Amino acid sequence: MITPKFSCSQTDDSLITSIYCPSVRAADVEINVDNTVLIVHINPYFLRLNFPYPVEEDDNSSAQYDPSSGYLTITLTKSVKGQHFPDLDLLATLLAPRPSRPQTRPSIEVLDPSTDDAITDISKRADALSLDDEFAQAAKNEWQLPQALPDPASGFHTSSKRYYGFLDAFTGYFAYVNHTENEINELGDDAEACNAEERRARRIAHENEKWNEEHYMADYTEDEYIQELINWHDPDLTSTAEVVLTEDENMAILRLPRKEYIMNTFQEHNLYLTLITLMYAHAYDKRTTLNDPTTESAWTICNLIAAFSALDPPPYSPGELTGGAALDFTDAELTSTLVSSYRRSLAFPLYRSFQLAERCRTDVAATLRRGKRLITRYLLRVKDILDHHDVYYIYSKIWVEDFCVWIQGGASDVVLTRIGEKLDALKVPKSAIGWDLEELEEATRLAVNRDSDSDDESIE
Repeated sequence: MITPKFSCSQTDDSLITSIYCPSVRAADVEINVDNTVLIVHINPYFLRLNFPYPVEEDDNSSAQYDPSSGYLTITLTKSVKGQHFPDLDLLATLLAPRPSRPQTRPSIEVLDPSTDDAITDISKRADALSLDDEFAQAAKNEWQLPQALPDPASGFHTSSKRYYGFLDAFTGYFAYVNHTENEINELGDDAEACNAEERRARRIAHENEKWNEEHYMADYTEDEYIQELINWHDPDLTSTAEVVLTEDENMAILRLPRKEYIMNTFQEHNLYLTLITLMYAHAYDKRTTLNDPTTESAWTICNLIAAFSALDPPPYSPGELTGGAALDFTDAELTSTLVSSYRRSLAFPLYRSFQLAERCRTDVAATLRRGKRLITRYLLRVKDILDHHDVYYIYSKIWVEDFCVWIQGGASDVVLTRIGEKLDALKVPKSAIGWDLEELEEATRLAVNRDSDSDDESIE
């Protein structure tokens, strides 16, 4: 089945869905409305939308097909007149499966074994069980299996597989990494064997190895072009207009998978931290290319994200989520997340400047404050850049694709705004980077002044 192109709009009393399905017979259209769910089937198209609030079919509802334009327009009545339906422009939110329903009865019922009728009662209930009942219940739930988080894993593992990526849901993607030209992979042939501690240790060691004092001092001294990059005004962040996703962006959203993410508060907390590193890498590439991605953009973005190059996502400081709400982020954990991005931007790409790193931080803060739509746009851009690379598309598959889906239906604008405000006010000390930046800068200034004085004396 093909998911058709569609859009949704609303009035005070109605919800209007326009579906592009050219060259079909109107008589073959099947429409079903069930509370918050709209299902439309017309061969070869199938569309199931989950609205935030209930809708219904009544005398004011209608369905009209225009053969000349190929659009089917369905008008449904809101169950509560005047109710506003949010996020109708975020298509992935509408396409996401309906959240799993909790069980309405316990799975196990404890009977009193002291009674003589207990065994007889159990036997009767067992005889009454039928696969037909199970199928009926499944059909009632729209053939969606109930989802639940497994119990926390113990320290004992029966499998040698290592998991990584979005919600640690992927494995095996680097089994043959030695046969590809993956220049950003910092784990080598051991990518599938390293545990979390080993990944972090290798990442930090590789960053220290790549750190180049001379490169940093040179960019600190001759920073005319870097200052131009820092002073460049990002039109997306300077505009106050509402972000409206384009037709191409909506088509890209329609190609995303339909997923429901079951996670605990700790996992959700860490996704927001990882999102910061993704937005930082995008901000750095966008600013250094002046919003015109180059052939090196995929390499730059992947190198700046530790979750990609070393499969090592945040959190980077111990004791996260201790005291306070799960989605309240401390300055310490936000700083540790940014330090990883700062270090990588000072060790790998062409332009290595602490001032530029600070400018990228403010870009990330402004992006998060603007909300899910702008973040969705940026994630789709990153996905497009990586998808067109022969090797780095793998990081789009195990990270970015799921972020594109989750950010629309799972993330909270309130939380994003709160993180953005904290990042904007945050001060990352140079001492936290670990490479004696202040001493290097002071030595560079003294050397420049000494050379300047020598030139003046020679002229005299």
